[in-house]
Amino acid sequence: MKIALLSEKYTPDLGGLAISTERLARLLTSAGHDVRVFAPTLSASPSEARTLHSNGIHLTRFGAHKRVDDTLVDWFELIVAEHRREPFDILQAYFLPQAGFVAAYAGKYLNVPSVVSIRGNDIERAAFDPSKFSHVMYALQNASAVTTNASELARKARAFVEREIHLIPNGIDTELFRPMERNWELGKALGVAPPWAKAQSYNNEAPSGLEDGLPFFVNQPDGSPSGGAVIGFVGELREKKGMATLLFGYAQMAKSRPASLLIVGEVREGEDKKFLDEFKITNHQLPITITGAVPHKDMPAYYSLMDVLVHPSLRDGMPNAVLEAMACGVPVVATPVGGVLDVVKDRENGILFPVNDTEALCQALETTLADESLRNRLTKSARQTILENFTREKELEANLDVYRSLGVLP
Repeated sequence: MKIALLSEKYTPDLGGLAISTERLARLLTSAGHDVRVFAPTLSASPSEARTLHSNGIHLTRFGAHKRVDDTLVDWFELIVAEHRREPFDILQAYFLPQAGFVAAYAGKYLNVPSVVSIRGNDIERAAFDPSKFSHVMYALQNASAVTTNASELARKARAFVEREIHLIPNGIDTELFRPMERNWELGKALGVAPPWAKAQSYNNEAPSGLEDGLPFFVNQPDGSPSGGAVIGFVGELREKKGMATLLFGYAQMAKSRPASLLIVGEVREGEDKKFLDEFKITNHQLPITITGAVPHKDMPAYYSLMDVLVHPSLRDGMPNAVLEAMACGVPVVATPVGGVLDVVKDRENGILFPVNDTEALCQALETTLADESLRNRLTKSARQTILENFTREKELEANLDVYRSLGVLP
């Protein structure tokens, strides 16, 4: 089967959408299907298209225009031209406003089945944007099938259009993401390991970046390791991800317990970066480490350094970071939004706290860090949850079931 996979992001682009799109492409390829990925990029000039071949996946990146409508025209025409050259059996899109609209429109035009997948911000924010609303509605109404990774997103989509929404949760590579000893070598480089920590490499191989110097800074005057508990956050830190709650909750907890904050990812430029800079000035005594972008394959080493992962999002799809941390045996403290509600059961396999509630986050951190038996129970149950319900195999089979329902697979 030949599949056209459309997404607004693809690795090495940052974010969960890029990671999830690549994961699906690799899963489908491993199942013997011919996958062609089409994604815009700012690194190519407008209308320029480049096709790369990697691990059996054909990836076409084409230059985005300043005007979104010009980008959508190019995307549509590219799909039509490729279909006429070598016909697709199905079009699948991740994210509604752009990829989903193009896939649904091209599918109707070419008489090819289309699947669009709701990922989070496309239904929770884009649907409220007048410039994107019509594209969201067209994709929902005209795609042959609609999928999503979270029950809450399916419920919101059905408020726009009454139709079947297939629930396909994200899947995690549980062989890669698994409990492991702390990587003290990486911890020392990042400034989040105590002075007595024993150096140790990860699988006899240092994570990418160590040999060239990691793009990190440590918010300590002397740059010395912080010691104490390590509170982790994974992803692009910004307002929507609960940045203010994370920072103020960390500051409040640190008054009674030594701790450092490890941000594995980047901080969004602009107002979010300014907010963090101002926080650091007024809280200069608090150690904060920001790693910059980290290759996905190296993430287990970073999870190994965390005593707890905080995911304080205001809105979300199904966050990969929560699933990965749970698979790695890291206690998770998260807000009950989006797909988190499908994964985390309060005090069974993680801790939930209300959105924008700094005091509740502080209490959740204190409880988790102070109670070893609770941590052990949470992490054991968390990994079992991932093994039973959130594997790559389940994600692949659920997508293939959708294709079968459309008659493109026996």
